[in-house]
Amino acid sequence: MASNATNGFVGGLFSTVVMTAFRESISLSYPPTAEFCAKFLGGEPNDHPVGAIALHLLYGGFAGSLFAVAFGEGSNSALDTETEGIIGGLGYGLLLSLFGERVMLGRLLDMALEEDESMIFHAGHAMYGVALGAWVGSRS
Repeated sequence: MASNATNGFVGGLFSTVVMTAFRESISLSYPPTAEFCAKFLGGEPNDHPVGAIALHLLYGGFAGSLFAVAFGEGSNSALDTETEGIIGGLGYGLLLSLFGERVMLGRLLDMALEEDESMIFHAGHAMYGVALGAWVGSRS
């Protein structure tokens, strides 16, 4: 189980970089973790670029560990583990996205994303999930 968690953490870091690269290519702002840092550390979101990226990577790594532990060694279905990982990861990424938008942004930070921002947020998390699932599935 520890090796799954470690593998998932590394996969989560990798997947967060993938998600962030996608997001940065179309959105010129820090991840929402900058808002989190500003709320709890003071100042403005742009005052916390390093903290925002570090916290985003930490979230991604932790979420990757949870996925890898839950995914385990796959389900022994007719699908190969990479395919299972990608499908499972996509669903997981979208669940994280819904949780992030409704709970983390909506309730904790009192933020409401505009429609285009919401789509980018969900698309980025879908990419996170696919990358994570591919990473974990290929190493199971």
